[in-house]
Amino acid sequence: MSQFWKAWEKRKASLRNAALTQHANKSMESVPDTILSSSLEENLALLEKQLGKSDDLVVRRFTVKNGTEAALLFIDGMVDRGVVSEYIIRFMASTSVTYEKPAVNELESTDRLRQAIRNILSGNAVLVLDGQNKVFLNNTRGWDRRGVEEPKTESVVRGPRDGFAETLCVNSALIRSRLKDPNLRLKHFVVGQRTQTDIYVTYIEGIAHQPIVQEICRRVENINIDAILESGYIEQLIQDTRWSPFPQIQNTERPDKVVANLLEGKVAILVDGTPFALIAPAVFSQFYQSPEDYYERFYIATFIRMIRGVSMIIALLMPSLYIAFSSFHPEMIPSRLVIAMAAGRSTVPFPSVMEALIMETAIEILREASVRLPGPIGPTIGIVGALVVGEAAVSAGLVSPIMVIIVALTTIGSFATPSYSAAIAIRMLRFPLMLLAGMFGLYGIMLFIIIILIHLSSLKSFGVPYLTPISPINLVAMRDMVIRMPFRWLTRRPTMFHPQDEIRKGGEKS
Repeated sequence: MSQFWKAWEKRKASLRNAALTQHANKSMESVPDTILSSSLEENLALLEKQLGKSDDLVVRRFTVKNGTEAALLFIDGMVDRGVVSEYIIRFMASTSVTYEKPAVNELESTDRLRQAIRNILSGNAVLVLDGQNKVFLNNTRGWDRRGVEEPKTESVVRGPRDGFAETLCVNSALIRSRLKDPNLRLKHFVVGQRTQTDIYVTYIEGIAHQPIVQEICRRVENINIDAILESGYIEQLIQDTRWSPFPQIQNTERPDKVVANLLEGKVAILVDGTPFALIAPAVFSQFYQSPEDYYERFYIATFIRMIRGVSMIIALLMPSLYIAFSSFHPEMIPSRLVIAMAAGRSTVPFPSVMEALIMETAIEILREASVRLPGPIGPTIGIVGALVVGEAAVSAGLVSPIMVIIVALTTIGSFATPSYSAAIAIRMLRFPLMLLAGMFGLYGIMLFIIIILIHLSSLKSFGVPYLTPISPINLVAMRDMVIRMPFRWLTRRPTMFHPQDEIRKGGEKS
């Protein structure tokens, strides 16, 4: 059977690659990599033909002071028009040197048509001069962009307030400003045949394990897709196991979190057009850690991490335990509590499993609706909606009061997880767990937990076991898992990521 599925996956991959190859004639690869001529009109004809004479393509013709004809091509809305007018056109019109460098930064030249087209589509202005068999590429990018703001999904009580933006150069600068290490490396890739999205694979040379870096670069380079619109595309295309509900690559909006992970020997992936960076490899425990764990004293951080662990258990198990105890094992509940539960369920027409599924589904719908509503309205609707629905359901006798309490605690417990992708995995697994509890009681719950543990034990993220440092056990890394030891004890980097430099300084200078 496994051979059949492997053959089927191989067949699908070959068909997908064939389809992408068939449509590649409409992407950047279809632009002929020809050498430009010395004729202004011929070069303009080539450039306009490849760009399809689009209405947002601006062609500014002018004459240099010595009489040489020139033209400047750029995409409207993607360039700084002040730079174009003042520092290129006016400068060239006032000088008699046809090849002199205009007064803009990062000027390059090329005699290749494909590179000229790519620069125009990236927001640069291309200067074409008659009599020159090359064009000049001017960095004039100046479209409107969102500035550096506080992260929306990873807010902290104590810590930096700046988050990534949608611009790649801004994001790399935010990392550079925190990590002034000459060994920081940023490898550039262009992914997406149509979108031509810029990507940086970031790591610290001398710390990151080179086989991991090479494997990540290989997977990124082998991506064969026409569009990359967000880092989630990259995450899904390079992860090890596609069918797992658990995230194998971490995403974050926080530059300080990226820098901290780079210093542990991990690799970060920055994608142009999104504020979410990717961190790999990833293990299960890091999704329940927050940057502010290191900004507070170690015993405070340990206490908060324990609360998050308890919250995860509550979010996963509480509804199913209620179903199992009330339906199969009432003898395990204290007598007074059994009487209270029976009194509350006296008017409920549904079995406990159906009661739990109805309430959990209603809460998930309310949660999704509150996310999609405008900012000031969403949280209000979520809170008021939950109160109204819960109270109305109890008054109508559709659910018991204790079920409303359990669902509320479960929902609050899922909010305590710092990572959204990890929290939604627990939310998804809660539903089959409730069904198994309704069919088999505690035996069904234990069976599903064993299946989850077996699945987690089999997962790997770029060769790193997902459950480390628990399985396989790693005593060095366990100093910073649930219990966060003082910094003077955290003198070694987590060895599960195979850092080249395992020692990091801790404590006071002598």
